[in-house]
Amino acid sequence: MNAPQSLSPIPDATLQRFLLAGMTCASCVARAERVLKAQPGVTAARVNLVDESAEVMFSAPATSVGLAGALAGAGYPPRREVLRLSVEGMTCASCVARVERVLKAQPGVIDSSVNLAARRAQANVWAGSATAATLAAAVTRAGYAASAMAQADPDHRDTERRRLGRDTVVAAALAAPVFLVEMGGHLVPALHHWIDRTIGMQTSWVAQSILTALVLAGPGRRFFVAGLPALLRGTPDMNSLVAVGTLSAFLYSLVATWLPGLLPAPARAVYFEAASVIVVLILLGRWLEARARGQTGAALQRLAGLQPRVARVERAGAEVDLPLEELCVGDILRLRPGERVAVDGTVLDGETWVDEAMLTGEAAPVAKAAGATVTGGTVNGTGSIRYRATRVGSDTTLARIMAMVEDAQGAKLPIQALVDRVTLWFVPAVMALAVLTVAVWLVFGPGPGPALVAGVSVLIIACPCAMGLATPMSIMVGTGRAADLGVLFRRGEGLQALQGVRWIAFDKTGTLTEGRPRLTDVVLAPGQAEDAVLAAVAAVEAGSEHPLAHALREAARGRGLAVPVASGFQAVPGYGAEALVGGRRVLVGAERLLLREGVDAGALAGAAARLAAQGRTPVHVAIDGQAVAVLAVADPVKPGARAALDRLRAMGMHLAMITGDTRATADAIAADLGIDRIEAEVLPGGKVAALRALAPGLQNGGLAFVGDGINDAPALAAADVGIAIGTGTDVAIEAAEVVLMSGDPQGVVTALQISHATIANIRQNLIWAFGYNAALIPVAAGVLVPFGGPQLSPMLAAGAMALSSVFVVTNALRLRRAGQAPERTGT
Repeated sequence: MNAPQSLSPIPDATLQRFLLAGMTCASCVARAERVLKAQPGVTAARVNLVDESAEVMFSAPATSVGLAGALAGAGYPPRREVLRLSVEGMTCASCVARVERVLKAQPGVIDSSVNLAARRAQANVWAGSATAATLAAAVTRAGYAASAMAQADPDHRDTERRRLGRDTVVAAALAAPVFLVEMGGHLVPALHHWIDRTIGMQTSWVAQSILTALVLAGPGRRFFVAGLPALLRGTPDMNSLVAVGTLSAFLYSLVATWLPGLLPAPARAVYFEAASVIVVLILLGRWLEARARGQTGAALQRLAGLQPRVARVERAGAEVDLPLEELCVGDILRLRPGERVAVDGTVLDGETWVDEAMLTGEAAPVAKAAGATVTGGTVNGTGSIRYRATRVGSDTTLARIMAMVEDAQGAKLPIQALVDRVTLWFVPAVMALAVLTVAVWLVFGPGPGPALVAGVSVLIIACPCAMGLATPMSIMVGTGRAADLGVLFRRGEGLQALQGVRWIAFDKTGTLTEGRPRLTDVVLAPGQAEDAVLAAVAAVEAGSEHPLAHALREAARGRGLAVPVASGFQAVPGYGAEALVGGRRVLVGAERLLLREGVDAGALAGAAARLAAQGRTPVHVAIDGQAVAVLAVADPVKPGARAALDRLRAMGMHLAMITGDTRATADAIAADLGIDRIEAEVLPGGKVAALRALAPGLQNGGLAFVGDGINDAPALAAADVGIAIGTGTDVAIEAAEVVLMSGDPQGVVTALQISHATIANIRQNLIWAFGYNAALIPVAAGVLVPFGGPQLSPMLAAGAMALSSVFVVTNALRLRRAGQAPERTGT
């Protein structure tokens, strides 16, 4: 019942991430993936157009250098960057050799060099595959004090965006006179006659040729540098279409200008304005697209902004401000009023209130004192505390959240498979169609001029970019929006699988309920003393971590009872626990524990049934083989659970609950919450079987499971979509596709809303991208001309192509308003 997985670690295999240059359209994605998968030793490869990245899983004989060479040979060279470190503690050439050896052993490092005199090291790495902080940590583990230095390399996407803007302005300035003179002459005959009388048409054409040559050689050079080599390799892409189209128009116009005798008189026309304006419009489209694409990473930028740059750390008896990259597990940090917590840790002394809204969605600050945990990125109130770092760097909760978001944004959904198959052959098919169009026009048309116009229009109007961006742009914006609302898609595939879910099964304790039960009733057998029974129960439960055990211990502590020491404690999963207290054998647990041990509950069984019918969990107590009491423990339903389930039903979801509680307790809670199906009295290892028991009854839809505990992990993995409560265990989170950062079941509603909106957005983009090409390529070829329709101008084709990509990106950005945040609780 599981959804497809994204690239996951494989034993003895290496996962390498590259940031690629030259990625312009969906054909590039398909071609880069094909090149990678063809390399010996590669087991999986995934390329993403939006962030221009590639992830490759490989083992021997493949190497990262060899894979990079293959990508470069295909026209998509991986970007490199230089990371610099400050390294203290090196004393000789052996130290230099050791540091270099450590650096070269790190994933993503191509080579490294160390300067003993300057106490500096630098590593040449594949961009995006390593950070200065991770390299510094590796060198520090080797026995040297290393720290990251400020990196001078800017974000290549910001640089490219600025370059596109500058080139668009330059190209527009050069193309404007060409466009105004040539098109103005067609639209305003008086202007045409004035130019002919003054400077003459030949001089006008010469000036246009010079300006157009400057456009093509300057701002338009990028299309020829990337497109022509790709064409010669037999792997044409979007740049190839633009290069061939503009070059055809330009060369034909040059012949008409400088060698007019080679053309018949009716065919002596120039198309300099088409060549120059095509470059302007496509650059403008790419600039608008780059600006919009820059907004897709806003969620990650906001998450990164939650982390302070420096922290106040106790070193050598003094407090110093250090960059986060230099922090180590065990460091003692000082948190002052109003500051953000630097890394995850445990409070040593002091008291304060911390705003954890970014983590849990709860508006009310949380009290922190000695022994409490604090999370990096949360905001301190007015108190001051000292705390010990327990997680630093990529191990912090905030870093793990960012990693989940980034992984989901780079995912490739199953829906993308069809796009990849089409785009792999799209550009070659368009070029073949352009050649066929020119041939047909030459045979049946009025001359070479209109044939050229039709062929160039076909090349220019085709837009594989829109097809390539349709899916990844929506995924990137959708998962980013989900992160803003406290929902993390650990695997992007969960987006597609979740929109097909029709049944949602919930674990009860900690998912629908608070997970903090309390003692509500005590029913005693005749002759038993309540305090004595409670003290014995608390003694047994002292060795248990079960939430019910905690409630029973707290009840004894609240009454100030003296709790004896138990011996021989034994937990019986799914049943309860037993121990020796004062030489007497005490059983505490479900009625099935008593039945297993041959103890007759007697009249207490009726009391337990009545308590269960009220939605409380009965806990049976037996001493030396005799039932002595039934204790009732209630776990309050979460404040937002009823509203969340009501909204899920309104969305057409069928609801189920899986719990280890008695049937009567489960029925009472299910009736209160309006749940359709109940699987009660399920042992910890039986949740997968309970899910399978639900599966045969499913009609036209998948099954999601929502849980939070270690014993929920198998069910989370077995369901079509596993949804983990973020306040639960790491094991549960690792097994799930979707993580709710807060414990509010409203997050399930938000996840479904985001999933439905994102998949709908992807379909809209794909319909547009495929429909645009299917409708306008024939128009550009001139199929309407025999029926009295106009012949499409290459300039209009360029404008349509540019706007096609912008439409896809803009439509994806609408997802920034998708979903609804879970209502915050607190004051």
